[in-house]
Parts: sequence; structure tokens; C-alpha cells
Amino acid sequence: MSRPTIAEVARAAGVSVASVSRVLNGLPATEEMVERVQRAVQELGYVPDSRARSLKVGRTFQLTLAVADVGNPVYVTMMRAVEEVVSAAGYRLVVTTTGSDVVDEVALVRGMARGYADGLVISPLRVDDDLIKSIRECDVPVVVAGNVPASAGVDTVRANSPKGMTLAVEHLLAKGRDRIAFVNGPVDTVPGAARAKGFADALKQYKLEAAGAIEADDFTFAAGRAAGREFFETNRPNAVICANDLLAVGVMHELAAYGLAVPADVAVIGMDDSELAEQSFPPLTSVNLGSAERGRRAAELLLARIDDDTRKPKRIVVQPTLSVRRSTP
Repeated sequence: MSRPTIAEVARAAGVSVASVSRVLNGLPATEEMVERVQRAVQELGYVPDSRARSLKVGRTFQLTLAVADVGNPVYVTMMRAVEEVVSAAGYRLVVTTTGSDVVDEVALVRGMARGYADGLVISPLRVDDDLIKSIRECDVPVVVAGNVPASAGVDTVRANSPKGMTLAVEHLLAKGRDRIAFVNGPVDTVPGAARAKGFADALKQYKLEAAGAIEADDFTFAAGRAAGREFFETNRPNAVICANDLLAVGVMHELAAYGLAVPADVAVIGMDDSELAEQSFPPLTSVNLGSAERGRRAAELLLARIDDDTRKPKRIVVQPTLSVRRSTP
């Protein structure tokens, strides 16, 4: 006689497998859910077998988060939020790096067929038709923490970068800074394209011309320093908006090297509002794009997709706020 499985317990209790796992692992659950699961366990004579659990129910109870750079503070924040949600549902989280090449992103999605995880949250730096196709055809549920076309037909959670850029421009104008420059990362990336458009639209809204613009070759601290060296040899804006906090801190280092004070000579605003923004000197004003909220919502969508793969895809937009610190007057 075969042993009862966790899936049979879930059916008998009228709850999801994830809910049964929560109760069996002693994780937070409602009294009603605990009672239903315990009753089903007793009636079926279920005995947990951690070694065979994944085989018995066809699941690994493991989920994957794929980001471009695990060293970027914004991805660390997202990772923590995803882990909190999925661990409460009885899953382990594995974090992996895709890098900036879309070919590697596609390879990772296709590799999910090996069965080492039950689902994937991916935050792609670049998106093309091959990536969208691989997500559609993936053997496990996929949620995109980023922007892909609605026609992709997948669950997505994205930031409203253009609105965030408007918040930054409005703050600088309110402080009397109207010679605003922009340091972006590569514009062929999802964030680079969104933030370039947001900056251009915000300046157009207030009938301003950019005091200069540079496209750095990456979204890193080193790229910010290199952009700063190039930029301040030819430009003298009174404010700079950077596409992320790493670029902004790099630019501030170069400002100091040129003998310019922040914010007295040049105000600086970053984007992402990562831990780095508070740790920099001076503390960095930054657009909070809701990385923790995006991670939490993406994890919730993935768990919902695992429970019901027939549900209609959702597209969630997380709205930005501005965290004002001493890098702006």
C-alpha cells in the first residue's frame, strides 16, 4: 500500500500544497488552515518524508531568482523581499546571476527544464524576442520583475521609472536647480531605455534643455566614476540625475576630485534608493522605485501561478517616491 502524499493531504484539506507545507513546517497560518491540514494528516495517516517529498509531489520546493548582478544593492533588497515571501510558503530560494547578456538570460530560462526549481522570478536587464519566447515556453511558471510587452502574456511587476524621473526633476527645480544633467547606463537595457525616456519627457514638460547627458557603459560605481571624469571636463551643470545609486556615488567621487562640493556646487540624485544611498557621503537623495515591493509582489504572483497556472496574467506597476537626503539642497 502506497504512502499518502502531501498532494493528497492538500486535496483532503481543501487547500494548496504550499499551504500544507506551511503548516507542516510550523510557519504562520490561520487557525482554520492549521486545523484542516492536521485533520487531513490524521485521517490519511500522512508521515512527512523530507527526502522523498519533492519526488512524491513532483516538486522541489525550491524557487529561483535571477538578476543581472547580485552585487547591486537594489537586487539585494529585492532578493530579501522575495525570500521572505517564498520561505513563508515553505520554499527555499536560490539566487543566480544572468549578467547583462540576453543570451545568458535565455539559457537560464531554458535550463529550468532540468527540474531544479518549481518556478522562476527573473529581472532581465535586456529583453528580446528569444527571451520572451523562452519564458512563454518554460516548463515552470515564470514571473518577470521588469518590463516586457503585454503581448508576452506573462505575470510582470515593474517600476514606474518615468514618473520617478519626473519626481527628481521637480525636486531640483523647486530647489532652484535648472541646469540638470543626466548620467545613464546603456540605453539598450530595460532600465536605461525607461529612464532616458523619463528624463527627456520630464525636461520637455518643464520646457528645459538638458545641461548634458552621458551614457555610461554599465550601471556600476566604476562606470559612474568614468562618466564623471568625461562629463565634468566639458560640462558645468548645477544638478545631476543618475540612473541608479551606484552611478550617482561614482559621480560624487569625481565631483570631489574636481574640487566641487555636493550639494553646494552640484546637487546629485540617484535612483533605486538602495542601502548605498544612506551610506554614501553626503547621503544621497534617491528615487525609491520600490525594489522591496516589486520583489514581494513578484514572489506572490509566482506562488499564485504555481497554485493555478490557468489564471489570467497580471501586470503590476509599483509607483515611485522620492527619498530626500543631503546631496540635494
